[in-house]
Amino acid sequence: MSEIAEHFVEVNGEPCRVWEKGEGKKLFYLAGVAGLPRWTKFLDKLAETRRVVVPSLPGFPGGQGHELLDSHLDWVTAALDLLEAAGAQNGADLIGASLGGSIAAEVAAISPGLVRRLVLIAPFGLYDTDAPPADIWAQRPGVQPSVLCKNADTYTAFTSPPDGADPGEWTIVMTRALEASARILWPLGDTRLVRRLHRVRADTLIVWGDEDKVLPPSYAEHFGHEIAGRAAVAIIPGAGHLADLDNPELAGQFISGFVNQG
Repeated sequence: MSEIAEHFVEVNGEPCRVWEKGEGKKLFYLAGVAGLPRWTKFLDKLAETRRVVVPSLPGFPGGQGHELLDSHLDWVTAALDLLEAAGAQNGADLIGASLGGSIAAEVAAISPGLVRRLVLIAPFGLYDTDAPPADIWAQRPGVQPSVLCKNADTYTAFTSPPDGADPGEWTIVMTRALEASARILWPLGDTRLVRRLHRVRADTLIVWGDEDKVLPPSYAEHFGHEIAGRAAVAIIPGAGHLADLDNPELAGQFISGFVNQG
């Protein structure tokens, strides 16, 4: 398998990192609440059959310029600019996890022709008064890892400083990512996405961890209902909110099978 290639594109005049690995047709991935501090086993699984392209949204690890984005429309437009700069063309396959799932759904709704197949891994964007999302920004220090992943050590390792990184500077990077996520999702992730999901034309797979402590698995059916007739649901056993981190092998298996159809 090829090594990770890195390059940068500009969004609103600011640099945003793009990582790529694998061969074949491009498969785009928008990461979750922490962005992508490091490459994952899940992405390696996808890269066995596709060229996986991971552009970093502004404010997340590898991306700059989040302070220029004020409204939700600013963020969605920036994501469209980012994906297009990273090589997405009409008929692209797009995966989004958590926060990235919310943005991926917006992209597919606002620019339906851009997305051929859509995968949403526990996306934010909807709000159920009977099962409100957990407030990930109000967690006590040290608690957030166990909220986002079934195994807290998995999230801690994922967000730990990469080799050679200064620990103090890395703390700033991850704090900036948390700020950027709040800019997109505050409060409680209700972006009024329900008003736009009917515009999604892409065949869609909705993936959810059965032990999600942030967004209950009941949200999977909610998303499926709003994307009527075009959405299938896959539940990942033994996984929390970030199912692609908790169970990368099974999540990768389900998703590869879906995006590689036809």
